[in-house]
Amino acid sequence: MEERAASRKRKRARARRNRGKNEAKRINGFQKEDDSKASASSKLNTSQRVSKSSTFLEKMRARLSGGHFRMLNEKLYTCTGKEALDYFKEDPQLFDMYHAGYQEQMSHWPEPPVNIIIKWLKDHDPSLDVADFGCGDACLAKNVKNKVFSFDLVSNDPSVVACDMSNTPLDSVSVDVAVFCLSLMGTNFSSYLQEAYRVLKPCGWLLIAEVKSRFDPKTGGADPIKFIKAVCELGFSSVSKDFSNKMFILLYFKKKEEQNSNRGKDIEWPELKPCLYKRR
Repeated sequence: MEERAASRKRKRARARRNRGKNEAKRINGFQKEDDSKASASSKLNTSQRVSKSSTFLEKMRARLSGGHFRMLNEKLYTCTGKEALDYFKEDPQLFDMYHAGYQEQMSHWPEPPVNIIIKWLKDHDPSLDVADFGCGDACLAKNVKNKVFSFDLVSNDPSVVACDMSNTPLDSVSVDVAVFCLSLMGTNFSSYLQEAYRVLKPCGWLLIAEVKSRFDPKTGGADPIKFIKAVCELGFSSVSKDFSNKMFILLYFKKKEEQNSNRGKDIEWPELKPCLYKRR
């Protein structure tokens, strides 16, 4: 009897010890799970803080970049081509900053006008030589088979010649097409068009794409009829005009066969409204 009683006590003691061990394991398991959850939560909070911080910094960079672009854009619209050339010669990186902002603005347009001009050239003889005034990243030259002379204020590409648009190194009467795609920016824009007249062959094409608001008299823009009249007085014939796009207009001219000996003299050019982008 005593042995059986002692055996039962030993069994109960072992059972209590086992229950204690199991309880300890269970508690440790909960603790590890809680620690794991706490660690995951801490990592998530840290990640969220980093994400929010990164987003904030990106927004601040975008605002600073946008501010620089608007400043440079206003500068280009309110100075002469020579002044703009000298300005970017002092700090060529400003030109990169301008074009980065320009590309960001173009991303909001349904279609950039250079695409229309590329299509026009592809629909014509690829043997036509082209002068691209204010070529930017030379998008036109990279997308057509024509020989394209690309000009802008700064050259970041071997195919681009840095110069004042009113004084290019092209020979007189040497190209078939002159293109101004959103590049009539200087206060002396008329001298750019005179340069286009000089380098174009008789019956050569002049293609102009410009921001539509610059030719809206209701909002302070130039009268497109007066602008077309001035270009014709320079020695061109108006072939067609396209006002269908809500962002830009397209004007097509051909150089007259007979030379205009008085080109550029006593022509009344309308003032082109600067295209100043709003803060987003």
